Amino acid sequence: MDKNDKKLPFILTLGVVLADQLTKWLITVLIPVNGIGASFMGGFLRIIHARNTAIAFSIGTSMAQWLKIILFSAVPLVILGIIAVYLLKTDSLTRLQRWSACGILGGGLGNLVDRIFRPLGVVDFIDVKFYGLFGLDRWPTFNVADAAIVVCGFLLVFSFLGSKKIS
Repeated sequence: MDKNDKKLPFILTLGVVLADQLTKWLITVLIPVNGIGASFMGGFLRIIHARNTAIAFSIGTSMAQWLKIILFSAVPLVILGIIAVYLLKTDSLTRLQRWSACGILGGGLGNLVDRIFRPLGVVDFIDVKFYGLFGLDRWPTFNVADAAIVVCGFLLVFSFLGSKKIS
């Protein structure tokens, strides 16, 4: 695989980080913390300003600050670095797998920027009604980085499942 073919998907990484940080900046400028900026479709979708000092679903909220720094900033930084190096060195991934991994990388970096530079926590703003499924009235609030991680994660998993050869 050509070096340029390996580097091109990093455009998605950059695009996710930029879109994530731009939307988070807009939220912080336009909506007060814990405020609702807009509501659509009868409250099904709301744009709010929430902060999360932990990880997905607020896991780890009560952890000591030093432990959060290690587990939620240092470890992810190392893992994202390993992923980036792997993407640059391997020839074993399909285009879809490479682009999906770069989308996940962008999402991880977007949230990592918040963990390092936003003392109030990661900015979340997409709030969706969940109608009591799994005991949740609303799905946990998320952001562009989270959406990129989930969508690209599913694409990556399905691409690996689809590429298994029957022997």
